[in-house]
Order: sequence, then C-alpha cells, then structure tokens
Amino acid sequence: MNDKLQILQLVRLRGRTTAADVAASTGLSTDSVDSVVRELCDAGLVQDLRGRLKLTGDGRVELTALIAAEREGVDQARMSAAYHDFSSVNATFKQLVTDWQLVDEDKPNDHTDAAYDAAVISRLEGVHTDFRPLLERLTELAPRLKMYPARFDAALTKIRDGDHSWLARPLIDSYHTAWFELHEDLIGLAGLTRAEEAAAGRAQ
Repeated sequence: MNDKLQILQLVRLRGRTTAADVAASTGLSTDSVDSVVRELCDAGLVQDLRGRLKLTGDGRVELTALIAAEREGVDQARMSAAYHDFSSVNATFKQLVTDWQLVDEDKPNDHTDAAYDAAVISRLEGVHTDFRPLLERLTELAPRLKMYPARFDAALTKIRDGDHSWLARPLIDSYHTAWFELHEDLIGLAGLTRAEEAAAGRAQ
C-alpha cells in the first residue's frame, strides 16, 4: 500500500489538516505519518503551516500521477460496476443527510424532536448494514480503501453512544466526512472527475 498516496490524498481532501488527524483516519502509525510528511515537505509536495498540512501545486501534480498509476492496477470493468452500485446507495445516503439537516424539506432541524432524529439514525443503521458488502468489494478492488470500514464503524459507534454530531458534522471524522472522502477516492479510481459527477447529480 502506498502511504505517500494515502497521505497526499487525505491532505488534499481536508484542505488543511494535522499529522495526528491523518494518522487517525488512515490507520497508519504516528511515526509512519510523521516520517512520510517530512519527506513530502522536503520534496515540496506538502507545506507545514504551524502544524497544519497543505498540499502544494507540485503535490497535486504528484498525487494525480500516483492515482493514475494506482488506477492502472485496478480492474476497471469491476470498478465501473461497483461505482454504479455505489451511486445508488450514495443517493440514499445524500437524502438521509438532507433529512437530518432539514425538516419538511426547508426547515432547519433543531434536533429537538427526538423521535424524528431516531428515525433518521435508524435509517443510517440500515444503510450501514446494507452498504457493507459493497464496501468489501471496493476494498478488494483497491486495498488503499481498507481504512474506510473502521472509520464508518467508529463514527456510528459514537452516534449510537448519543453524540449525534458524528453523523454529519464537518471538520471531524464524522460518517458524512468518511463518506465524502470515500466518494472522492472512488471518483479518482474510476477515472472520473468531480465536475462530471456534479453535472450528473451524483457528487455531494
């Protein structure tokens, strides 16, 4: 597995992040992340801005090349089929998040209706269970994605424990954050672009 690719991609997706957050999300050891980050900074691919990591222009070029090389080793027919299946469950998840954030389509959810929130969380439980076989297919096709099952499980555990911010809150490794980042990984692995997916109504 290419640690350099994993780290560059996560730094790109997060905008600015810390080495500790990268380690937590990728499952790599802190020492491994620190070592690779030093190499990336020395090579001018990443900037360390007071502990916040940011991808440079050269870093984006390198990341694009690494993803293209990774894609060559992935069965594209199987990836295309898996991405098609993902698009269906992605639509379900997007609607779930919308319903979590809004009530009656346009009223912000103030989360005072416990029964309403519980119903949405119950739907998330169903998505989580139904999605697992497809997620396993995806991780078999691209081993770099093997960090995602643990991330989804961890976020759902926090939600079950009563901290509902882990469903869709930004800037933490919430269920939605992991989902968004997985979608971005799949777009790259399938040889697509976010602009194409947004035009098709499939990008978040």
